[in-house]
Amino acid sequence: MKFCVVGAGFSGAVIARHLAERGHEVVVVDERSHVGGNCHTERDAETGVMVHRYGPHIFHTGEERVWLYIQRFGTFRPYTNRVKAVAGGRVYSLPVNLLTINQFFGRDMGPREARAFIEEKADHSIVDPLCFETQALRMIGPELYKAFFRGYTRKQWGINPTELPASILKRLPLRFDYDDNYFSHPFQGMPEHGYSAIIRHILDGKGIEIKLNCSFESLSEKFHHVFYTGPIDRYFKFRTGRLAYRTLDFERFVDDGDYQGTAVINYCDEDVPYTRIAEHKYFAPWEKDAFSRTVCFREYSRLAGKRDIPYYPVRMLGDQSLLNRYIDMAREEKSVSFIGRLGTYRYLDMDVTIKEALDACDIIDRTLQSSELSLPAFFVDPH
Repeated sequence: MKFCVVGAGFSGAVIARHLAERGHEVVVVDERSHVGGNCHTERDAETGVMVHRYGPHIFHTGEERVWLYIQRFGTFRPYTNRVKAVAGGRVYSLPVNLLTINQFFGRDMGPREARAFIEEKADHSIVDPLCFETQALRMIGPELYKAFFRGYTRKQWGINPTELPASILKRLPLRFDYDDNYFSHPFQGMPEHGYSAIIRHILDGKGIEIKLNCSFESLSEKFHHVFYTGPIDRYFKFRTGRLAYRTLDFERFVDDGDYQGTAVINYCDEDVPYTRIAEHKYFAPWEKDAFSRTVCFREYSRLAGKRDIPYYPVRMLGDQSLLNRYIDMAREEKSVSFIGRLGTYRYLDMDVTIKEALDACDIIDRTLQSSELSLPAFFVDPH
């Protein structure tokens, strides 16, 4: 059978490889000039530094299946994501941990004392936090919230934190020890030769044809089934409206030697127009001293326009209603499955996209081996 996979990111690559290994023909189409989607990495022409072209991507997962799978296609070097933040003209450690608390309040508290101290700061009048702001006030109190989250969140999402769900902040850790590893997953690392090399390796299989600089809409071939990882509203030609996304603008600059001494610094104050600066040679610490120059990117967040790259689904109330209409339309489609960040309109980390693609492969196997030849429109609930 012949299949089409729309999008050459992790979701599409995993499914394409799986189908090809089972003897099927697969056409992978992507309208960009490279594979990898927003995980695309390449050498900077001026400095030689490996850059994450669409913003930093750090691989971390708690799923051993995902970790073992991704290592089949490239070497991962140890990497710990240690983020710094500038607030009020001072540099702090993120996520909020015992060092951050002691730095910010000028104290030398131990874990028990700090826990009790923050509990006193918390707003106990908030019983059931319904938005980002009330969740923050209940969790860490007004000082830390205003310093590290209010301004940054307004810049990142373009709206008041009272309009964002509490679930966004619930994902962020609050630690009462000196652990400044941004992630707590047991498996963490960075691909030695970049993410694009890994995805090229995944797609380097018999039976896979890759068409770059090619849109799905331009194809005239017929396929047994299409796995669509592009924006779900685009598939339906925005028939009932456009889903809202935030996009990023990157301001590139180079410097001699080091610029900031670490990979990522968040700028939390609202009067600083950018959200963070990433210095990309620090994403590959095993080679950072090989370069005499460094390349950095300032990131600016804004609402995505028609021609912009969609990064973060907004998923406000109006978007959820619109998404539900597209979900209903998708379930009526024949021979199309929607998968991945854009296909399901959800914010997903790389490891989650791989896990969901692997889980989808299990369903594909069971379906193709049975008398039932109809694959579902969605492999996960996109709500």
